[in-house]
Amino acid sequence: MAFVIEHWKGRAHDLGRMSLKDLVKNYFTYPAIVAYLALGVVAAGFAVYTAKAFWPVALAALAAVLIYPLIWYLLHRYVLHGRYLYKNRFTAGVWKRIHFDHHQDPHDLRVLFGALYTTLPTIVAVTLPLGYLIGGSAAAGAALASGLFTTCVYEFCHCVQHLNFQPKSKFLQRIKRLHLAHHFHNEAGNYGITNFLWDRVLSTYYASPKEVAKSPTVFNLGYTADEAERYPWVLELSGGERRDDGPKSIRPSRRANSGADGLGGAGASPSGA
Repeated sequence: MAFVIEHWKGRAHDLGRMSLKDLVKNYFTYPAIVAYLALGVVAAGFAVYTAKAFWPVALAALAAVLIYPLIWYLLHRYVLHGRYLYKNRFTAGVWKRIHFDHHQDPHDLRVLFGALYTTLPTIVAVTLPLGYLIGGSAAAGAALASGLFTTCVYEFCHCVQHLNFQPKSKFLQRIKRLHLAHHFHNEAGNYGITNFLWDRVLSTYYASPKEVAKSPTVFNLGYTADEAERYPWVLELSGGERRDDGPKSIRPSRRANSGADGLGGAGASPSGA
């Protein structure tokens, strides 16, 4: 654990300058990822050790995977992109850490990962009751383990979406293109990470930047100069800096081939953006 802390202490981790190999090294040394994996192994071990039947445990694990995209969609759309957190001095710092900083500079790996003090309670609150209702304590452990491991998969895919790298997988190419449109064209859509079903169901999906207008708040999430004057806490925590026209570190991608609509690389901005 000392190595993990030292590796991340005071370092810049810029996805625009990383290779896939660099990302893998950084991913598996990030404290939150280490915590998810360790707790997931413990929860899975508990489920296996205490299970009296296979199917309730398996069903609970599957249910956690299936409900994950909906929970993520709701949280991403209504909490992370909601504006009420920055309007309160007591929650402004949380909002800044869990999403504002990521949209201000999508290449900063340090703020791409969810903050453990917000993600872990959420995962526990969703999966434990779900699993317990299906099959008691063993199933609750299975659901928790499933939620933790699913979070790891989501986080890695999220990293790849911002990495200066063009995946060979058609699936990864597609979700990368959709997610980069969310960051560089219009943030009021494409809330999914690996699954965009709920975007389609709830009419927030767009396949191409050409389908929706460019958002003037795509980088500041509505925390404009006027809002910062009324609610100064995020601005104060940011050292007086707020970027309305995108991160200063946006660079053209050299290792990535441009995908559809110019969304291929981590440093690429959508055409017309």
